[in-house]
Parts: sequence; C-alpha cells; structure tokens
Amino acid sequence: MKVLFIVGDEYEDIELLYPFYRVIEEGFQPVIAGKEAGMKIVGKHGYSVVADIAFKDVNIDDYLALVIPGGRGPERIRTLPEVKDITRKFFEKKKPVAAICHGPQILISAGVIKGRKVTSVSSIKDDVIAAGGEYIDAPVVEDENLISSRHPGDLPYFAQSLIKALKAIKKM
Repeated sequence: MKVLFIVGDEYEDIELLYPFYRVIEEGFQPVIAGKEAGMKIVGKHGYSVVADIAFKDVNIDDYLALVIPGGRGPERIRTLPEVKDITRKFFEKKKPVAAICHGPQILISAGVIKGRKVTSVSSIKDDVIAAGGEYIDAPVVEDENLISSRHPGDLPYFAQSLIKALKAIKKM
C-alpha cells in the first residue's frame, strides 16, 4: 500500500511533509522518487529528503497513488521523460494523482490536463488554461482521479481528499 511522491530540488517543504506524514498516519507507505536513488533532495526552506527510488526505476503498479508537491521542484523535473511517463501512466490507470501549488506544471508537461478541472498556485493559472485545463480557484478541486490545491494554506483540504481517495482504493 505504497504512495509515490515525485520530488525535485527546491520543493515546497510543507507541501511534501504534510501529506507524507498524513499518508503514514493512515497506514500507507510513502515512497520518495528522485533523479537517483539515495540522492538528497533539498526543499526551499532547507528540509531534505532522500530518494528511495530513481524515477527510471518506478513501476506504477507498485503504487496506489501519486503525489506531486509544489515549490520549484516541479519546474526542475517536469521535462524529464521518466517523470512525464510516470504521470501519464497514473492517469492511464486512473489511479489518484494529487498535485498542489506548482505541481500541475508536471501535469501540463505530461499532457494530461486537457479537459480536466484543476487548481494551482495563481502564477501558473494561465499555463493551466493554455494546456486545456479548466482552472477553478478553490482550496481543493477533485476531477475523477485528479486532486489539486493552490498553496500551503489548502493543505488540510488537499490531504483530506488524498486520504479519502486512498481509503476508497483500500476498501476495494
């Protein structure tokens, strides 16, 4: 019952750590994916995590859901073919994908946002719209398997939606 977090340098610390610990509290296992396994990834505010697995080694069948924290991390990894491939596969299999703040930048690069309702940090609103997404300014937006939020202030709603989606899978 693993949940994959894809993380790049300068991620927004609290947008990774808050859902990471909520996932643990609910009995799921968070797994950090980075450019290389064992690599230290440093957040905007100095917190660091170590990648459990390299992007290239991710098998999405091993995971229930994908979480994409914001900050500058998504911008740093959004063009990597492995990151786009991971993201597309989660959508193809209709597994939950939770993206917050700048996280939708990865969804845009992966080409999975067209026709979807989504929110994000306001500075990428135009990018979401240009990619064919329907931008909604709300604390959390759920559209089928996609969960999105705007910023750290929305974390309680973001985590609640993520946990609800994980529990629904667990019951199956």
